[in-house]
Amino acid sequence: MTQTDGSRNKVEKEKFFFRLLAVPELGVVVALIICISIFQSINPVFLSGEVVGSIIQAVTFVSIIAVGQAFLLIGGNFDLSVGAVAGLTAVTSGKLMTSAGLPVWLALFLGLALGALIGLINGLMVTKAGVPAFIQTLGMLFVAQGLIQVVSLGYPVYPLPDVIEKIGESSIFFTLGWNALLWAVISIVGDFVIRKTAIGRNLYVIGGNSEVAKIVGINVARYQLLCFVLAGTLSALAGMLVMATLSAGAPSIGTGWELTVIAGTVVGGVSLFGGIGTIAGAILGVLLIQCVQSGLITSGLSPNYQLIAVGTILVLAVFLDVTRRKYRNTVRKATTESPSEAVERTVNKESR
Repeated sequence: MTQTDGSRNKVEKEKFFFRLLAVPELGVVVALIICISIFQSINPVFLSGEVVGSIIQAVTFVSIIAVGQAFLLIGGNFDLSVGAVAGLTAVTSGKLMTSAGLPVWLALFLGLALGALIGLINGLMVTKAGVPAFIQTLGMLFVAQGLIQVVSLGYPVYPLPDVIEKIGESSIFFTLGWNALLWAVISIVGDFVIRKTAIGRNLYVIGGNSEVAKIVGINVARYQLLCFVLAGTLSALAGMLVMATLSAGAPSIGTGWELTVIAGTVVGGVSLFGGIGTIAGAILGVLLIQCVQSGLITSGLSPNYQLIAVGTILVLAVFLDVTRRKYRNTVRKATTESPSEAVERTVNKESR
């Protein structure tokens, strides 16, 4: 083998290594496999149909919100109020069905409209008033939590109409209900929009550099506003799906979801700094966190360790996000001219 051939092989190996590191979903897939293997070895029932079904059932609700959160994060924002919005819309739509006596379809529609309205308020305050997304959505979280207590008086809203109970109890595949099918459709459509449409491409540009996006003619405020509305609407939908599953508008619906959603999306490769990530990665990240939580329960550990685990995963996710961005910059440099390519260019020049 000549020196030129050796240099060329080294270049190809470097390119493959950097491309591998640049795949955001790779780490979460590996972590998911390791997680499943560990918990299965501790307790063989972890991969039983009942446990797997409960994991997927729990993932469906949070993943629906994760789709909206991924759109926000890719566009350079985030929403801390998603869990509280889910709970508020659940108890509100439940109250409209029971105390107000509204038809089920109208109560559900108004629940979705409430979620969209809250998203619109968040979006307007961030894009028009200039309030930082962290402050605005954190404030909205407290407002929504307070409204949950006002609407429900601290008690579950029930009994709900029979049609809600039928929706919650229906199943189309083993223990999976229509909410799983709805989750799959939303995930597939969201992933297609992000990957294959101009909307997705523009969001990546906005999240990468909003000033550049404005220069090239992208309406940054409009895109970010729509992402907030989408996040609010999907949060409302997830909350009402849980309401149907429980057959009650419980005030506890959505509690702590904002932590799980953000941790899951970031673990799945969606950058907190914007411009990077996919819907598929966000869903895989949420699945990983749910597997950890379920694994701790099946292993006989106290549920209190779930919060410790999720908090630890969130910190590690941010660390991985920062590390991934450094590797991404390395990839860009390597694709222009790596040290090996420089050697190869020099060798070729001397041989001529």
